[in-house]
Amino acid sequence: MASKRGRRTTDAVEILRRRFVEGSPESEALLEEVRADAEVARTIYRLRSGAGLTQQALAERVGTTASVISRLEDADYTGHSLAMLRRIATALGRRVEIRFPAVKTIKDPAATGKTSVRSGNRRTRSKSGTSSP
Repeated sequence: MASKRGRRTTDAVEILRRRFVEGSPESEALLEEVRADAEVARTIYRLRSGAGLTQQALAERVGTTASVISRLEDADYTGHSLAMLRRIATALGRRVEIRFPAVKTIKDPAATGKTSVRSGNRRTRSKSGTSSP
């Protein structure tokens, strides 16, 4: 399958992204949210596992239950609070760091009047051709 730039791929995830996400601002924004939630969940799991803690042990340090830790490590969970992330970080001898990487605007010649924006390795499109933080 060739993309708008003519590059072919056999990567199934890339083919699906091109077919169902690329060019749809709503789909791209949703994908960005899902990726961010999954990244938080993976980070909590990786740090907990790296510290040699069970979910129960981390929960006791944080002052919550193992089911809450389990939920936070679920990529589908969307209720991460900064306060809880700080409690987990403290329990693991870490700190929470929030970044707001610059968004790069790139004109998309295939979509007249639309602008693509790229944040890190992620790309979204705005309806009006402008981006907002």
